[in-house]
Amino acid sequence: MRVLDSHLHLWDPAVLTYDWLEGPLAWRFAEEEIAEEQLDGAEEEAAIFVQAGSADDEQLDEVRWVDSIALAAGVVAIVAGARLDRGAETDAQLAELAEHERVVGVRHLLQGEVDGLAQTEAFRRGARMVARRGWTFDACVRAHQIPDVTALAASVPELPIVLDHLGKPRIGTASSPAEPSPEWLGDLRELASSPQVHCKLSGLPGETGGVWTDAQVEPFLDAALDAFGPDRLMWGSDWPVSSVDAGRLGDGAYVIGARQRWFRTVADWAAARDLDAEQIFWSNALAFYGIR
Repeated sequence: MRVLDSHLHLWDPAVLTYDWLEGPLAWRFAEEEIAEEQLDGAEEEAAIFVQAGSADDEQLDEVRWVDSIALAAGVVAIVAGARLDRGAETDAQLAELAEHERVVGVRHLLQGEVDGLAQTEAFRRGARMVARRGWTFDACVRAHQIPDVTALAASVPELPIVLDHLGKPRIGTASSPAEPSPEWLGDLRELASSPQVHCKLSGLPGETGGVWTDAQVEPFLDAALDAFGPDRLMWGSDWPVSSVDAGRLGDGAYVIGARQRWFRTVADWAAARDLDAEQIFWSNALAFYGIR
Protein backbone atom coordinates (compact mmCIF):
# COMPACT_ATOMS: atom_id res chain seq x y z
CA MET A 1 0.00 0.00 0.00
CA ARG A 2 1.20 3.52 -0.83
CA VAL A 3 0.59 6.13 1.86
CA LEU A 4 0.56 9.89 1.49
CA ASP A 5 0.06 11.32 4.96
CA SER A 6 -2.10 14.38 4.27
CA HIS A 7 -1.58 15.97 7.68
CA LEU A 8 1.90 15.93 9.19
CA HIS A 9 3.41 18.54 11.51
CA LEU A 10 7.08 19.26 12.08
CA TRP A 11 8.64 21.81 14.40
CA ASP A 12 11.75 22.82 16.29
CA PRO A 13 11.33 25.28 19.19
CA ALA A 14 15.03 26.10 18.91
CA VAL A 15 14.44 27.47 15.39
CA LEU A 16 10.98 29.07 15.49
CA THR A 17 8.49 30.34 18.09
CA TYR A 18 5.49 28.16 18.99
CA ASP A 19 3.59 29.75 21.86
CA TRP A 20 1.13 26.86 22.09
CA LEU A 21 3.63 24.06 22.69
CA GLU A 22 3.68 22.55 26.14
CA GLY A 23 4.30 19.28 27.93
CA PRO A 24 5.42 16.35 25.79
CA LEU A 25 5.03 18.37 22.56
CA ALA A 26 7.49 21.08 23.58
CA TRP A 27 10.39 19.30 21.90
CA ARG A 28 11.84 18.98 18.42
CA PHE A 29 9.79 16.84 16.05
CA ALA A 30 11.53 16.85 12.71
CA GLU A 31 13.27 14.58 10.22
CA GLU A 32 14.98 12.26 12.72
CA GLU A 33 11.84 11.78 14.77
CA ILE A 34 9.50 11.05 11.86
CA ALA A 35 12.07 8.59 10.49
CA GLU A 36 11.46 6.53 13.64
CA GLU A 37 7.70 6.54 13.03
CA GLN A 38 7.56 5.13 9.50
CA LEU A 39 4.53 2.96 8.86
CA ASP A 40 4.57 -0.82 8.78
CA GLY A 41 2.60 -1.98 5.76
CA ALA A 42 3.43 1.01 3.56
CA GLU A 43 5.49 0.10 0.51
CA GLU A 44 5.91 3.80 -0.30
CA GLU A 45 5.41 6.73 2.08
CA ALA A 46 5.35 10.51 1.71
CA ALA A 47 3.77 13.37 3.60
CA ILE A 48 2.20 16.80 3.31
CA PHE A 49 3.39 19.26 5.93
CA VAL A 50 0.65 21.39 7.46
CA GLN A 51 1.58 24.61 9.23
CA ALA A 52 2.27 24.01 12.89
CA GLY A 53 1.27 27.27 14.56
CA SER A 54 4.50 29.22 14.50
CA ALA A 55 4.27 32.93 15.28
CA ASP A 56 2.45 34.94 12.59
CA ASP A 57 5.61 36.82 11.66
CA GLU A 58 7.50 33.53 11.23
CA GLN A 59 5.14 31.78 8.83
CA LEU A 60 7.45 32.31 5.86
CA ASP A 61 10.41 31.22 7.99
CA GLU A 62 8.50 28.04 8.79
CA VAL A 63 8.19 27.25 5.08
CA ARG A 64 11.90 27.90 4.57
CA TRP A 65 12.79 25.61 7.47
CA VAL A 66 10.52 22.80 6.27
CA ASP A 67 11.95 23.18 2.77
CA SER A 68 15.42 22.68 4.23
CA ILE A 69 14.53 19.28 5.73
CA ALA A 70 11.79 18.20 3.31
CA LEU A 71 13.75 15.49 1.50
CA ALA A 72 14.96 13.94 4.74
CA ALA A 73 11.47 14.11 6.26
CA GLY A 74 9.65 12.75 3.21
CA VAL A 75 7.66 15.97 2.72
CA VAL A 76 6.47 16.45 -0.86
CA ALA A 77 4.20 19.47 -0.34
CA ILE A 78 3.54 22.26 2.16
CA VAL A 79 0.32 23.80 3.45
CA ALA A 80 1.68 27.10 4.70
CA GLY A 81 0.38 29.31 7.45
CA ALA A 82 -1.18 32.56 6.23
CA ARG A 83 -3.47 35.30 7.50
CA LEU A 84 -6.24 35.72 4.96
CA ASP A 85 -7.99 38.72 6.51
CA ARG A 86 -5.37 41.44 6.08
CA GLY A 87 -5.95 42.82 2.60
CA ALA A 88 -2.76 43.99 0.90
CA GLU A 89 -0.67 42.36 3.63
CA THR A 90 -2.27 39.03 2.73
CA ASP A 91 -1.49 39.59 -0.95
CA ALA A 92 2.17 40.22 -0.12
CA GLN A 93 2.38 37.16 2.10
CA LEU A 94 0.89 34.90 -0.57
CA ALA A 95 3.32 36.30 -3.13
CA GLU A 96 6.25 35.43 -0.87
CA LEU A 97 4.91 31.94 -0.25
CA ALA A 98 4.53 31.41 -4.01
CA GLU A 99 8.32 31.58 -4.35
CA HIS A 100 8.47 28.13 -2.74
CA GLU A 101 7.55 25.30 -5.12
CA ARG A 102 6.41 22.92 -2.40
CA VAL A 103 3.63 25.27 -1.24
CA VAL A 104 0.31 23.92 -2.55
CA GLY A 105 -2.12 25.49 -0.10
CA VAL A 106 -2.56 27.56 3.03
CA ARG A 107 -4.14 27.29 6.44
CA HIS A 108 -5.42 30.22 8.45
CA LEU A 109 -6.08 28.43 11.74
CA LEU A 110 -9.74 29.19 12.42
CA GLN A 111 -10.31 27.12 15.54
CA GLY A 112 -8.85 29.86 17.74
CA GLU A 113 -10.50 32.78 15.93
CA VAL A 114 -13.81 34.43 16.73
CA ASP A 115 -16.77 32.67 15.19
CA GLY A 116 -17.76 34.11 11.84
CA LEU A 117 -14.32 35.32 10.73
CA ALA A 118 -14.46 33.11 7.63
CA GLN A 119 -17.70 34.84 6.64
CA THR A 120 -16.24 38.35 6.64
CA GLU A 121 -15.52 40.05 3.34
CA ALA A 122 -11.87 40.55 4.31
CA PHE A 123 -11.42 36.80 4.77
CA ARG A 124 -13.34 35.94 1.62
CA ARG A 125 -11.15 38.31 -0.37
CA GLY A 126 -8.07 36.49 0.91
CA ALA A 127 -9.67 33.14 0.10
CA ARG A 128 -10.30 34.28 -3.47
CA MET A 129 -6.63 35.24 -3.77
CA VAL A 130 -5.66 31.72 -2.63
CA ALA A 131 -7.96 30.20 -5.26
CA ARG A 132 -6.50 32.40 -7.99
CA ARG A 133 -3.10 30.92 -7.30
CA GLY A 134 -4.51 27.42 -7.78
CA TRP A 135 -4.00 26.60 -4.10
CA THR A 136 -6.16 24.86 -1.51
CA PHE A 137 -7.41 25.85 1.92
CA ASP A 138 -7.22 23.66 5.04
CA ALA A 139 -10.13 24.46 7.36
CA CYS A 140 -9.28 23.58 10.96
CA VAL A 141 -12.34 24.42 13.04
CA ARG A 142 -14.20 23.16 16.04
CA ALA A 143 -17.50 21.39 15.47
CA HIS A 144 -19.70 24.42 16.10
CA GLN A 145 -17.72 26.40 13.48
CA ILE A 146 -18.41 24.00 10.60
CA PRO A 147 -21.23 26.26 9.29
CA ASP A 148 -18.64 29.01 8.83
CA VAL A 149 -16.76 26.71 6.46
CA THR A 150 -20.00 25.87 4.65
CA ALA A 151 -20.66 29.58 4.15
CA LEU A 152 -17.10 30.11 2.90
CA ALA A 153 -17.49 27.27 0.40
CA ALA A 154 -20.70 28.83 -0.91
CA SER A 155 -19.12 32.29 -1.18
CA VAL A 156 -15.87 31.14 -2.84
CA PRO A 157 -16.86 28.02 -4.80
CA GLU A 158 -13.64 28.10 -6.81
CA LEU A 159 -11.57 27.40 -3.66
CA PRO A 160 -10.81 23.73 -2.91
CA ILE A 161 -11.33 23.23 0.84
CA VAL A 162 -10.49 20.30 3.06
CA LEU A 163 -11.98 19.92 6.54
CA ASP A 164 -9.25 18.97 8.99
CA HIS A 165 -9.94 16.34 11.66
CA LEU A 166 -13.60 15.84 10.65
CA GLY A 167 -14.34 19.21 12.23
CA LYS A 168 -13.21 18.07 15.69
CA PRO A 169 -16.46 16.47 16.89
CA ARG A 170 -16.98 15.56 20.52
CA ILE A 171 -15.95 11.91 20.61
CA GLY A 172 -15.54 11.16 24.30
CA THR A 173 -12.93 8.81 25.69
CA ALA A 174 -12.22 5.12 25.36
CA SER A 175 -13.92 4.49 28.70
CA SER A 176 -16.79 6.91 28.03
CA PRO A 177 -17.32 7.17 24.26
CA ALA A 178 -19.73 9.67 22.71
CA GLU A 179 -21.99 9.07 19.75
CA PRO A 180 -21.92 11.49 16.81
CA SER A 181 -24.21 14.37 17.69
CA PRO A 182 -27.17 15.25 15.44
CA GLU A 183 -25.79 18.78 15.10
CA TRP A 184 -22.38 17.59 13.89
CA LEU A 185 -23.93 15.05 11.52
CA GLY A 186 -26.21 17.68 9.98
CA ASP A 187 -23.46 20.27 9.67
CA LEU A 188 -21.12 17.70 8.09
CA ARG A 189 -23.71 16.72 5.48
CA GLU A 190 -24.43 20.36 4.67
CA LEU A 191 -20.72 21.10 4.22
CA ALA A 192 -20.30 18.03 2.02
CA SER A 193 -23.03 19.34 -0.31
CA SER A 194 -20.36 21.67 -1.72
CA PRO A 195 -18.49 19.43 -4.19
CA GLN A 196 -15.15 21.23 -3.82
CA VAL A 197 -14.95 20.33 -0.11
CA HIS A 198 -13.05 17.25 1.06
CA CYS A 199 -12.45 15.75 4.50
CA LYS A 200 -9.41 14.44 6.35
CA LEU A 201 -9.68 11.27 8.39
CA SER A 202 -7.34 12.70 10.98
CA GLY A 203 -7.19 14.15 14.46
CA LEU A 204 -9.72 11.91 16.24
CA PRO A 205 -7.07 10.38 18.54
CA GLY A 206 -6.22 13.87 19.74
CA GLU A 207 -9.87 14.53 20.51
CA THR A 208 -9.98 11.46 22.76
CA GLY A 209 -6.92 12.46 24.75
CA GLY A 210 -4.83 9.91 22.90
CA VAL A 211 -6.58 6.70 24.00
CA TRP A 212 -9.29 5.30 21.75
CA THR A 213 -10.90 2.11 20.54
CA ASP A 214 -11.70 1.26 16.95
CA ALA A 215 -15.37 0.81 17.85
CA GLN A 216 -15.39 4.31 19.32
CA VAL A 217 -14.15 6.07 16.18
CA GLU A 218 -15.88 3.97 13.52
CA PRO A 219 -19.25 5.80 13.70
CA PHE A 220 -17.45 9.07 13.00
CA LEU A 221 -15.53 7.59 10.08
CA ASP A 222 -18.79 6.13 8.77
CA ALA A 223 -20.46 9.54 9.00
CA ALA A 224 -17.65 11.11 6.97
CA LEU A 225 -17.95 8.35 4.38
CA ASP A 226 -21.72 8.79 4.14
CA ALA A 227 -21.38 12.58 3.75
CA PHE A 228 -18.39 12.87 1.41
CA GLY A 229 -18.13 9.49 -0.28
CA PRO A 230 -14.83 7.65 -0.78
CA ASP A 231 -13.61 10.07 -3.49
CA ARG A 232 -13.32 13.00 -1.06
CA LEU A 233 -11.68 11.38 1.96
CA MET A 234 -7.96 11.35 2.76
CA TRP A 235 -6.00 9.87 5.64
CA GLY A 236 -3.82 12.03 7.86
CA SER A 237 -1.84 11.16 10.97
CA ASP A 238 -1.87 14.57 12.70
CA TRP A 239 1.56 13.55 13.96
CA PRO A 240 2.82 14.30 16.55
CA VAL A 241 -0.23 16.09 18.03
CA SER A 242 -2.32 12.91 17.96
CA SER A 243 0.50 10.86 19.48
CA VAL A 244 0.07 12.15 23.03
CA ASP A 245 -1.63 10.18 25.78
CA ALA A 246 -2.97 12.99 27.97
CA GLY A 247 -3.50 10.64 30.89
CA ARG A 248 0.11 9.60 31.35
CA LEU A 249 2.63 11.19 33.70
CA GLY A 250 0.46 14.08 34.78
CA ASP A 251 0.81 16.40 31.79
CA GLY A 252 0.74 13.62 29.21
CA ALA A 253 3.35 11.63 27.34
CA TYR A 254 4.38 11.16 23.74
CA VAL A 255 3.51 7.63 22.61
CA ILE A 256 5.78 5.95 20.08
CA GLY A 257 3.66 3.95 17.63
CA ALA A 258 0.45 5.99 17.94
CA ARG A 259 0.82 7.08 14.30
CA GLN A 260 1.02 3.42 13.26
CA ARG A 261 -2.01 2.61 15.40
CA TRP A 262 -4.17 5.30 13.73
CA PHE A 263 -3.01 4.13 10.32
CA ARG A 264 -4.07 0.58 11.14
CA THR A 265 -7.40 1.74 12.60
CA VAL A 266 -8.38 3.54 9.41
CA ALA A 267 -6.93 0.84 7.13
CA ASP A 268 -8.93 -1.87 8.90
CA TRP A 269 -12.08 0.29 8.80
CA ALA A 270 -11.64 0.87 5.06
CA ALA A 271 -11.01 -2.82 4.37
CA ALA A 272 -14.10 -3.84 6.32
CA ARG A 273 -16.19 -1.57 4.09
CA ASP A 274 -14.49 -2.73 0.88
CA LEU A 275 -13.13 0.75 0.17
CA ASP A 276 -10.23 1.41 -2.19
CA ALA A 277 -7.24 1.97 0.09
CA GLU A 278 -5.29 3.53 -2.79
CA GLN A 279 -7.83 6.35 -2.89
CA ILE A 280 -8.00 7.11 0.82
CA PHE A 281 -4.31 6.69 1.56
CA TRP A 282 -2.79 8.05 -1.64
CA SER A 283 -4.57 9.30 -4.75
CA ASN A 284 -7.29 11.47 -3.22
CA ALA A 285 -4.72 13.65 -1.45
CA LEU A 286 -2.51 13.80 -4.54
CA ALA A 287 -5.42 15.01 -6.64
CA PHE A 288 -6.77 17.48 -4.10
CA TYR A 289 -3.43 19.18 -3.54
CA GLY A 290 -2.44 18.98 -7.19
CA ILE A 291 0.77 17.06 -6.49
CA ARG A 292 2.49 15.56 -9.52
